[in-house]
Amino acid sequence: MTNDVQELLVEAERCLREAQRLIAIEISSYPTPISGCDAQFNHLLAERARIGNGLAMLRREVFVPTPRTPSRHAGVESR
Repeated sequence: MTNDVQELLVEAERCLREAQRLIAIEISSYPTPISGCDAQFNHLLAERARIGNGLAMLRREVFVPTPRTPSRHAGVESR
Protein backbone atom coordinates (compact mmCIF):
# COMPACT_ATOMS: atom_id res chain seq x y z
CA MET A 1 0.00 0.00 0.00
CA THR A 2 1.35 3.41 -0.85
CA ASN A 3 2.17 5.89 1.89
CA ASP A 4 -0.55 8.27 0.67
CA VAL A 5 -3.24 5.62 1.02
CA GLN A 6 -1.93 4.56 4.42
CA GLU A 7 -1.91 8.18 5.61
CA LEU A 8 -5.50 8.60 4.46
CA LEU A 9 -6.57 5.45 6.30
CA VAL A 10 -4.89 6.69 9.47
CA GLU A 11 -6.64 10.06 9.07
CA ALA A 12 -9.99 8.37 8.48
CA GLU A 13 -9.55 6.33 11.66
CA ARG A 14 -8.58 9.46 13.59
CA CYS A 15 -11.68 11.29 12.36
CA LEU A 16 -13.95 8.37 13.23
CA ARG A 17 -12.44 8.12 16.72
CA GLU A 18 -13.08 11.85 17.22
CA ALA A 19 -16.68 11.42 16.03
CA GLN A 20 -17.01 8.46 18.42
CA ARG A 21 -15.76 10.61 21.28
CA LEU A 22 -18.17 13.44 20.46
CA ILE A 23 -21.14 11.07 20.17
CA ALA A 24 -20.24 9.51 23.52
CA ILE A 25 -20.22 12.96 25.14
CA GLU A 26 -23.56 13.83 23.56
CA ILE A 27 -25.14 10.54 24.67
CA SER A 28 -23.81 10.84 28.22
CA SER A 29 -25.11 14.40 28.56
CA TYR A 30 -28.54 13.61 27.11
CA PRO A 31 -31.31 14.62 29.55
CA THR A 32 -33.09 11.82 31.39
CA PRO A 33 -35.54 10.10 31.50
CA ILE A 34 -35.18 8.63 28.03
CA SER A 35 -38.23 6.96 26.56
CA GLY A 36 -37.85 4.16 24.04
CA CYS A 37 -39.45 6.30 21.35
CA ASP A 38 -37.11 9.30 21.72
CA ALA A 39 -36.16 9.81 18.06
CA GLN A 40 -33.19 12.10 18.77
CA PHE A 41 -31.63 9.71 21.29
CA ASN A 42 -32.24 6.73 19.00
CA HIS A 43 -30.56 8.67 16.21
CA LEU A 44 -27.49 9.21 18.41
CA LEU A 45 -27.38 5.48 19.14
CA ALA A 46 -27.63 4.71 15.42
CA GLU A 47 -24.83 7.15 14.63
CA ARG A 48 -22.67 5.57 17.33
CA ALA A 49 -23.25 2.17 15.70
CA ARG A 50 -22.41 3.54 12.23
CA ILE A 51 -19.16 5.02 13.51
CA GLY A 52 -18.26 1.75 15.23
CA ASN A 53 -18.99 -0.16 12.02
CA GLY A 54 -16.82 2.26 10.06
CA LEU A 55 -13.91 1.73 12.44
CA ALA A 56 -14.36 -2.04 12.25
CA MET A 57 -14.36 -1.90 8.44
CA LEU A 58 -11.11 0.06 8.40
CA ARG A 59 -9.40 -2.57 10.56
CA ARG A 60 -10.88 -5.63 8.85
CA GLU A 61 -8.72 -7.82 6.68
CA VAL A 62 -10.13 -8.05 3.17
CA PHE A 63 -10.06 -11.34 1.31
CA VAL A 64 -9.47 -11.00 -2.41
CA PRO A 65 -9.96 -14.29 -4.25
CA THR A 66 -7.25 -15.00 -6.78
CA PRO A 67 -7.28 -17.54 -9.60
CA ARG A 68 -5.20 -20.62 -8.97
CA THR A 69 -4.97 -21.63 -12.62
CA PRO A 70 -3.56 -19.73 -15.58
CA SER A 71 -6.77 -20.11 -17.60
CA ARG A 72 -9.26 -17.27 -17.50
CA HIS A 73 -12.19 -19.69 -17.72
CA ALA A 74 -11.03 -22.05 -14.98
CA GLY A 75 -12.87 -20.20 -12.23
CA VAL A 76 -11.74 -18.86 -8.90
CA GLU A 77 -10.85 -20.98 -5.91
CA SER A 78 -11.43 -19.31 -2.58
CA ARG A 79 -10.45 -20.63 0.84
